Amino acid sequence: MGCHCLSNVANITITEKDDGLRLDRWFKQNYPHISFGQLQKLLRTGQIRLDGKRVKTSARLEEGQNIRIPPIGQEVAALPKTKPKKVDRGDWEFIRSLIIHEDKSLLVLNKPSGLAVQGGTKTAHHIDGMLGALGEGEKKPKLVHRLDRDTSGLLLVAKTRKAASDLGAVFRTRSARKIYWALTYGVPRPHQGEISCFIAKGNGPTPGNVGEIVQVVPPGTPGAQHSHSYYSVVEQAGQKLAWVSLKPVTGRTHQLRVHMAELGTPILGDPKYFNIPDWEPIEGLTDRLHLHARRLVIPHPDGGTLDITAPLPAHMQKSWNTLDFDPLRYDEQQEVE
Repeated sequence: MGCHCLSNVANITITEKDDGLRLDRWFKQNYPHISFGQLQKLLRTGQIRLDGKRVKTSARLEEGQNIRIPPIGQEVAALPKTKPKKVDRGDWEFIRSLIIHEDKSLLVLNKPSGLAVQGGTKTAHHIDGMLGALGEGEKKPKLVHRLDRDTSGLLLVAKTRKAASDLGAVFRTRSARKIYWALTYGVPRPHQGEISCFIAKGNGPTPGNVGEIVQVVPPGTPGAQHSHSYYSVVEQAGQKLAWVSLKPVTGRTHQLRVHMAELGTPILGDPKYFNIPDWEPIEGLTDRLHLHARRLVIPHPDGGTLDITAPLPAHMQKSWNTLDFDPLRYDEQQEVE
């Protein structure tokens, strides 16, 4: 395939030959690279629909029905489907369960919240370590960017040295378009805007903060880095909560979390930057970080464009359901440009 453009949602009409076929069997025939678990997730989150309705894997198809297929990719995975020798089977199975797109040069993971991308002094379990289950030495897939431990969503991984070099350049030159979704406490004003400020690592005066944090500082402060993001309110629940689409221009540590807190509308469940003294938990919403790397658009190292989205994690989908926020109502034109 020369083009890796995955931006369009497919709408497929069931023909006579597939009349009466179970939905899961239809997917196995037409999308063999999508695992049963991934199919269940796509159905559960409403990304795959039959005649506009949510369905289960056991649904029977009828001629003339329409299946909505999200941009899930259609290239057969090139990594081995059996685990290499001398690797942890649990790591191999787990890392493969996170893959939502794969081709000969790269793979894309949907990272869960709470899992570190790289190791540290107190971090033994992380994505980079588990990638060793997919190959050793030069064959080990290589990280090309990062996500915070508590942030979920799209994580790009290169499978070759060339792809790692090409993709690294994309992120260094800020040619990657990254869209995050967040749930904020309070509604940002104005509803669309940008944040540009200098931030630096520090200890911070905020009670309850654990470990190192990032703070807004004056220009010229030692260690200060410029940070720049765009934001747009998609929907709101009264004046208390807002679904916000975020586009980081720079890629600083904790950037989006700090920017939302600086606006006075911190991201729900943030263990470091959510400091609302009179906050009372809302029924149906969890206290985990509500920040998700939702969409990634980049030039593909083999030509064309990779445009991919990741379904919301369970804790955010639960909150979206509670607040009656529907990702399928989301108009791509509302994204921050």
